[in-house]
Amino acid sequence: MAQKQSILGRISQLTKANINALLDKAEDPQKMLDQMVRDYTNSIAEAEQAVAQTIGNLRLAEADHAEDVAAAKEWGAKAIAASNKADQLRAGGHAGEADRFDQLAKLALGKQITAETEAKAAAPMIAQQSEVVEKLKTGLVGMRTKLTELNSKRDELVARHRSAEAQAQVNDAIKSIDILDPTSELSRYEDRVRRVEAQVRGQQELTSSSLDAQFAELEADAGQLEIEARLAELKGLGQGTPTPEENA
Repeated sequence: MAQKQSILGRISQLTKANINALLDKAEDPQKMLDQMVRDYTNSIAEAEQAVAQTIGNLRLAEADHAEDVAAAKEWGAKAIAASNKADQLRAGGHAGEADRFDQLAKLALGKQITAETEAKAAAPMIAQQSEVVEKLKTGLVGMRTKLTELNSKRDELVARHRSAEAQAQVNDAIKSIDILDPTSELSRYEDRVRRVEAQVRGQQELTSSSLDAQFAELEADAGQLEIEARLAELKGLGQGTPTPEENA
């Protein structure tokens, strides 16, 4: 009986456990939930064995009680039959035989009383065991419900933890590529691109200036050539035209 009370106490304690309160106190809620799931699973397995044994003992006691009740009824019937037979024999003038059947009736009544006494003594214990078994069954249902709640809490916590980790990674990634940060890699790369672009524009401008100078030089050469041509023309004209002295 003490063992049954101990089992019932453990089941009651487990089913009344406040999971949220335990989680608030835990340094690592996920590990604590994993341990609680293992403990509950093991406790349920142990409780199931203990409850099964208790139910088995109850069923044996009920069977013994039923046998005692049936035996009391059977011995009572035998006592009546023996007593009736004694009365018939005595009425027929067979006193000796009648006494023998009366003795059989007394023996049967003794057996009936013994069976009734055992059945009466077992009845309260059976009733008490039946009550305990019902409480144990209810407790097991509560433990299984609590285990389902534990598993759900654990799955929820793991999902939230993974989501938080993923969000933290996203936040870190966003910080690492913050284009408003002048010290970021992207900003430095943009500065490099701008310097290259400026250098290209400078080279283009320089090339353009060089072309202008070349064309200016060509224009100067063309003007000099024209001067030389005109000078040659003048000289040619001078050779073919008589001087004023020659005309006189």
